[in-house]
Amino acid sequence: MSIPSWQLLPVCADARLRHWLLDRGSLTLRLRKRCDRFNVKVLSQRSAAVNRDECAVIGVRPDVGCVVREVSLNCGQRPVIFAHSVVEPRALRGPWRMLMTLGARPLGEALFADPRITRFPLRFRRLNRRHELYRRACELLEHSPACLWARRSLFALRESRLLVTEVFLPAILDLAP
Repeated sequence: MSIPSWQLLPVCADARLRHWLLDRGSLTLRLRKRCDRFNVKVLSQRSAAVNRDECAVIGVRPDVGCVVREVSLNCGQRPVIFAHSVVEPRALRGPWRMLMTLGARPLGEALFADPRITRFPLRFRRLNRRHELYRRACELLEHSPACLWARRSLFALRESRLLVTEVFLPAILDLAP
């Protein structure tokens, strides 16, 4: 029996990290409470091909270019989260048009503020150097760890889906859970 690439529970040893991963509330709000100077840095927002499992989750064909937004969530100058969001382009003219005007504002605040948005159960994965999101997240770090944990959230609004993947960087462990 093969293990699915994204799992229902994070099987990791560190209880502090598990506490961050399993929380279903707004990660942005939680970080704001624990950081003196919380900020969001937009790394990119572009049209790009996404991997097959992302296409399957948001319900688009693999040959459809999607809009990809990548940001770092920081405590002061220290990045604690690398976030990667994917949505199909036509959704930017409809339910997810607010993505086009977010700038450096956190996506999480917008998602949790709208009661019409549905959030599906979280999925988890340990990423290593073979995974593209691990490599992109490590661009924010001085030293690359052997692995990084990520969680994935699927949000739906009027039949349209937005996939958000949050990669937890080592500095997250310096914050109180």
